[in-house]
Amino acid sequence: MTDDESDKHYHSGLPGILGSIDTLISKLEAIILAIGVLLMATNTIANVIGRFLLGESLFFTGEVNRILIIMITFAGIGYAARHGRHIRMSAIYDALPVGGRRALMVAIALFTSLIMFFLAYYSVLYILDLYDKGRILPALGFPIFIIYVWVPLGFIITGLQYLFTAIKNLTSRDVYLSTSVVDGYKDTETEV
Repeated sequence: MTDDESDKHYHSGLPGILGSIDTLISKLEAIILAIGVLLMATNTIANVIGRFLLGESLFFTGEVNRILIIMITFAGIGYAARHGRHIRMSAIYDALPVGGRRALMVAIALFTSLIMFFLAYYSVLYILDLYDKGRILPALGFPIFIIYVWVPLGFIITGLQYLFTAIKNLTSRDVYLSTSVVDGYKDTETEV
């Protein structure tokens, strides 16, 4: 199964309600990412057409793209964690036996989960500060704190994903990078 096919048919490796929650979040992330990218492309194309055919740019394009970039970025961090696509520095990790790698992966996943929840907390405080200041977007005219709602949501989803990864590693014999990605390297070299 290719990566594209696995993305369409994602099924969590967790049992019961946790697996259902993980699968639901995965579907919501996919929808958010797809809509965000399509809207950004449409907005940018419309702005280019407006600029060259009508001689005038759309006044709101920059702000809309800013909102979409924030949305895509913070929906994407959970997606990357779910598919085991995060950055790994694994020199020590690779030298450990399976039990040591699993224990280290549990520790890493739990620590990362705590950091994500910590960042979610502080991003909520930042949003509340923006709300109190009453700042608005100049072109669109709505409160600026609304565009940052994606930040704590992305951190919470990513924190949950790392927590689910720790649970998966505690309940399985293999080492998992996420709930559905088994640790290992694909040999991509071909002999000439």
